[in-house]
Parts: sequence; C-alpha cells; structure tokens
Amino acid sequence: MLVEGISDQIAVETLASLEARDLAAEGVVVVPVGGVRSVSGFLARFGPAGAGLRVGGLCDAAEERHVCRALARAGFVPPESRSQLEAEGFFVCDRDLEDELIRAVGRDAIEAILAEEGDLASFRTLQRQAAWRDAGFDDQVRRFLGAGARRKLRYAGLFVLALPPDHQPRPLRGVLSRV
Repeated sequence: MLVEGISDQIAVETLASLEARDLAAEGVVVVPVGGVRSVSGFLARFGPAGAGLRVGGLCDAAEERHVCRALARAGFVPPESRSQLEAEGFFVCDRDLEDELIRAVGRDAIEAILAEEGDLASFRTLQRQAAWRDAGFDDQVRRFLGAGARRKLRYAGLFVLALPPDHQPRPLRGVLSRV
C-alpha cells in the first residue's frame, strides 16, 4: 500500500490495529513514498511491469491526475474516473489525509486531544497570532501540526484512535477494505 508520508502510514496502521488486523501477516506493507511525485517509481517497481504485486494506496485530491498517469505508465489500466481509480485500489483524500482526519475527529475531540498531550496552550497561542486569527479551525490545526517537530506524526495515530467508527474517513476506510 503506497501512501505519501509517514503520518499517512501511521494513520493506516493505527486503523488496521483498531480492527485487530495484522497487516504483515496478511502480506500487506504500508510504504511511505516520500511525496506523491515518487509514486511512479514505486508503481514501476511493484506493479504489473515490475514485481506484479497488488498495489493500492492513498493520494491527495490535487495529485489525483498524477497518480492516474503514473498507474498508466506502470502498466495498469489507465483510470479515467475516480471510481476507476478506486477500483485499482487508490483512494483520494479531499485536500489530504490530515484534512480528512481533522474533519472526522471534530473540534471538541481535537481540543481534548491537544489538552491531553499538553499542547492546547501552544495551539491557543497560534490561534491568537495575527496570521492565523481569522483562519478556520481546520486550517489552524493543519498549521499547528505542520509547525512542530514531529507533531504531524504524533497526532496521526491519536486522531485515528479518537475517530468514532461511523466517522472514519472514506479514503482511509476504502484503502483498508482493498487489502
């Protein structure tokens, strides 16, 4: 399973563990590719023209066309729609997986998690900064996660753990259902 970064890997593996799934025992490896622009090489290596493995993954909405082209170049049937892309095992996150998680977890739960982790005061400081004061909550959280050393990695699993089962983001749910 190809994902853009380590925080995506953490989110996928955390949800799998919540479902008592052992991805390794199932023969599934979640591979952070270091950004979607690197996906072509991984698809060439693992896809039909390479090792012939079943490959799936996550991508951001802005990168959907790139993934479709990369799939075609790697020997997959070229997806011409999002449903065809999903049929190939690739699921598109609106904006990105962090955005999906922020919306699914919700403001109250996120603030409770930040408080538990001792980061709520720092988050409040960011919210009061002139550049972020008028931004929406989701954008403030995205900035906060991206601004701290390893915060994005630390909170990926915590946000997944806080998800109500009926609020799991569709792309995250979808990619796990394909493996």
